[in-house]
Amino acid sequence: MMKGNLRALVCVCAGACDDGPLKFLPAEHFDWVVIDECAQALESSCWIALLRARKCILAGDYKQLPPTIKSQMAASKGLSLSLMERLIQMYGDSVVRMLTVQYRMNSAIMQWASKEMYQGRLTAHSSVEGHLLKDLAGVACVEETSTPLLLIDTAGCGLSEMEVADEQSKGNTGEVDIVDLHIKALTEAGVKAKDIAVIAPYNLQVDLLRQKLSAKHPELEIKSVDGFQGREKEAVVLSLVRSNRKGEVGFLAEDRRINVAVTRARRHIAVVCDTQTVQNHGFLKSLIDHMTEFGEVRTAFEYIQDIVPQNYTRDHKDAKTASSSTSTSTKHKVKDQPSSKAKPGQKKSAGSSSKENATGSEKQAKSSTSAEQEQSKGRRAEIREQVERFMKNLNQSELQFPSSFNSHDRLLVHEIAEELGLIHESKGEGSERCITVSRPPVSKPAKEEARAATEEEEETVPDSKSEPSSQPPLDLKSLHLERMKREQQKREENAQQKKQQNNIHPPQGHSSKKAKGKNRTKAGACDIAAASAPDDDFDTLISSVMKADSVCSFVKCKASVLTLGQLCLFCNRQYCLSHHIPEVHGCGDKAKSHARMRISKEGILYAGSGKKDKSMDPNKKAYLQRKLDSKLKDMASQRKPKNKEKDVQLYCNPVGLLLHWELGARCGLCPQ
Repeated sequence: MMKGNLRALVCVCAGACDDGPLKFLPAEHFDWVVIDECAQALESSCWIALLRARKCILAGDYKQLPPTIKSQMAASKGLSLSLMERLIQMYGDSVVRMLTVQYRMNSAIMQWASKEMYQGRLTAHSSVEGHLLKDLAGVACVEETSTPLLLIDTAGCGLSEMEVADEQSKGNTGEVDIVDLHIKALTEAGVKAKDIAVIAPYNLQVDLLRQKLSAKHPELEIKSVDGFQGREKEAVVLSLVRSNRKGEVGFLAEDRRINVAVTRARRHIAVVCDTQTVQNHGFLKSLIDHMTEFGEVRTAFEYIQDIVPQNYTRDHKDAKTASSSTSTSTKHKVKDQPSSKAKPGQKKSAGSSSKENATGSEKQAKSSTSAEQEQSKGRRAEIREQVERFMKNLNQSELQFPSSFNSHDRLLVHEIAEELGLIHESKGEGSERCITVSRPPVSKPAKEEARAATEEEEETVPDSKSEPSSQPPLDLKSLHLERMKREQQKREENAQQKKQQNNIHPPQGHSSKKAKGKNRTKAGACDIAAASAPDDDFDTLISSVMKADSVCSFVKCKASVLTLGQLCLFCNRQYCLSHHIPEVHGCGDKAKSHARMRISKEGILYAGSGKKDKSMDPNKKAYLQRKLDSKLKDMASQRKPKNKEKDVQLYCNPVGLLLHWELGARCGLCPQ
């Protein structure tokens, strides 16, 4: 390469060795050696080229990805330390010339990296200081394209990470769905898929994202952090994956890797993460705090309506407990938001502010934290009052909140509706997005049960009108359980009395069918065996036990349980599918105590039956299937027989042919 009187030779470090083309040049032919991306090169490979000249220039960023070291022993003995980093540690700033003006990122994205990694010395050029996605040609001005920083928080939403038993890689299918919805919003606004990058730190998450998005957006690049080193995109969506109760972040604790992932974005960066988990690491906490203060914060509820949070409950009497635990998990998302967040017209935009304005706004946000908390509490109480009025008005089927609500107000509506057991759904896009609250559907059996419980309440408490109005309303469910308990006691007393009468006056020629018709309760197999006398017929006893086991144990139910039946774990009896629920046949108290014991032990409340769904995730199943197919393919290739013709060609090479021709001899392996 020649430019004027300058002559330069371009090669890789390994190409500058003594056995390469440079062996024909004298030892001191070159004046300078320039090594680009030196921070990512091994020190040993740099020394191959450094021996060619007396002066050198090392260019790179040692705050980004280090050299790739596969041997942990070599890394522990210093091989992972690059030559550039070693020289800076030895000589300090005297040998460093830092380029402080960057021409890529919006200033809001740059400020965090500048503060945490580069001592606040970076500045954004005026051409990129305030550029946003909406400034691109053909891109509409919506919420997603008007903010440079977007944090989507999955804390308390039950989107836990998944892992493969035989690998260290992690995945999170919930974050994959959220990334899919955010990419859809960006592309519908006019952003091209080739201008968007999706970055995940784990290879398993990369595979899940490609499986979900590659067919929809073929030009969308989905790679790990290492695949985007030295590159840039207009918009970057970062999925941090980790979400667990222990607060483990794994190798997300590598600060330089997170620095590379965030600084790939030019106009927009969206981070999808569980803030409760990632905030256990200081460097990641600084990123969350920066995005919370200068960007927009959203909850996963705004993207996926089917999420049931871990800390929420639909039981009205436990609403206060759920409210306190939920407010703890979501407090960090709203406590640092500036007061202008509630007004869409005054939304803070860090991209259009200078460095001095950002510093001033930071001080102002810290001084007004208490006022913001009071405003948030007042806003929550106001929304809760509207929802409670809607619940009292039985003629109103649904309550629709105006589209002027911002993301924080919609979050409060989601939380309050979930606490009160109502259905909540967000509709619309952009500025027309609104939230609707409605009552859950009530089935006919539930209505009849409530009416029966109300009549029971009126019969058992005739003087309820004389009691003071300050007494809390009775729980219909507890009344129903108490009534069933009393009926069970009555049946047991009647059965015991009839047993005593039968022992005193044994009936002549009685049959098992008549005894069964007189007794209203159904005795189990163990009860029949225990009540039998020594002189009873053994065959009759066996037949009665088998008959009792073949029919549902519920009173007045004659359904057969031989084909379809379920064993109750608490009373150890068989019931049909209509009466197998513990609360139906009288084991509700035992089931409740068992569930409380399991929740206190595991610390997690699962939806539905209360048990963890152990079925394999379809994405994980597809990943394991692909891995198995590749393994079978490799093993099949190893079992193929060797080609004998290739072995012949190894022996009969061109040199051998030349020798045969010169000697005038013929070889049986050579072609004629």
